Amino acid sequence: MDYFPLFMKLNDQPCLVVGAGEIAARKIDLLVRSGAQVQVVAKHIGSAVMAMSEKPGITIIERAFSADDVIGMKLVVSATNDRASNEHIAGVAHANGVPVNVVDNPDLCSVIFPAIIDRSPLIIAVSTGGVSPVLARLVRAKIESTIPGAFGHLARFAERFRALVKNKLTETHARRLFWERVLSGPIAEMVFTHRTEAAELALRNQLDQTANAQTLGEVYLIGAGPGDPDLLTFRALRLMQQADVVVYDRLVSPQILDMTRRDAEKIYVGKQRALHSLPQESINNLLAELALSGKRVARLKGGDPFIFGRGGEEIETLVAQGIHFQVVPGITAASGCSSYAGIPLTHRDHAQSCTFVTGHLKDGSINLDWHRLAAPNQTIVIYMGLVGLEAVCRAMMEHGCSGDHPIAIIQQGTTPEQHVITATLATMPEKAFAANIKPPTLIIIGTVVTLHDKLNWFEHHGQSENAEKNHGW
Repeated sequence: MDYFPLFMKLNDQPCLVVGAGEIAARKIDLLVRSGAQVQVVAKHIGSAVMAMSEKPGITIIERAFSADDVIGMKLVVSATNDRASNEHIAGVAHANGVPVNVVDNPDLCSVIFPAIIDRSPLIIAVSTGGVSPVLARLVRAKIESTIPGAFGHLARFAERFRALVKNKLTETHARRLFWERVLSGPIAEMVFTHRTEAAELALRNQLDQTANAQTLGEVYLIGAGPGDPDLLTFRALRLMQQADVVVYDRLVSPQILDMTRRDAEKIYVGKQRALHSLPQESINNLLAELALSGKRVARLKGGDPFIFGRGGEEIETLVAQGIHFQVVPGITAASGCSSYAGIPLTHRDHAQSCTFVTGHLKDGSINLDWHRLAAPNQTIVIYMGLVGLEAVCRAMMEHGCSGDHPIAIIQQGTTPEQHVITATLATMPEKAFAANIKPPTLIIIGTVVTLHDKLNWFEHHGQSENAEKNHGW
């Protein structure tokens, strides 16, 4: 983050605005609405600022800025249209340790004004760090359309019962669950429609029921997709943001992990070849133990949990112990990576079927039905096959495929770091070694690979250059 988001209490606090034009007027209005005592200093007072002169909390002084004006201020806003003046004012504020905002000069600011959605006491701020105020306003407009004005009433309603709820529900986890139900269910709808008495009665009844009930946990088995956060489902995102604990794999990207609830406990159980953070049985038991303790557990798995994700094993343990769970499918690596690489898995002219297999080596070999995999007019997708790449290519050729049969390796598919190499069964092992390809990867074998250059729509830095260098069937 370039800026740390922080809300500042300015009620009855002295603030200085230097400048008195249209932009200064907007800043003054915001400060007055927050309860600040605003002193305006400018050599020329514009009509919009002059019209504010009778408002309480505003003092207007018609003269040039003096360094002494900053002393004792909690915030300084420089809204002049002169760069040199802005630099001087900012320098004085910085020297005195006073936060300063310089309009349209983010390089001079120690604080910035965000785009604001005001549902007091609920306040939402949107900022681009001064890079694109227009974009911040567009985002604000989107949020405005989804957050009704009545949310302010809901916040005040909840405030009235905070002490009562805290007294009856002494555990933080129980209170969080209670408030989530209240603020997103029928009680909230009653508040939105001003049925306050009915809402109060319903809240008290629900509070009594919650205080006497046992907290039950559950597990959300969530497919996090192949890497791009935009490929998460709405349901996955909703459950990720309400989970108390997040148990995640190595293939879950940091960007996706950042979309989980900020205060959720995060437990890494990632596995890679010959290096397991936790054995699978221990992961199964961990999920059960967390749920039995009353936690809502988001189990994040790269791709789809039921396609080479061992999700079935995990929920078998939950079923055996009577633990409630949900399964949220994800876009599997085969679908996501092939789409982003411009390689359709099926195509009328190339492949009428598609087979998914795992390429894990066992005792130096891969035990697969090579005769069936080498048949024509199909696409073979190999998960976790990079280590056994040479064995895969050799076996395919030994069982009927020609050496010039197309093959592709997709590294870090669907992410900005995606790298696609296309070659033939005969040349791919050497080419992959030369390119220093590392997991995570997906291997695609079939004539659909020849469509990569034509259908490669996913552009990122360096991709066009790499595609030109790396084709070769």
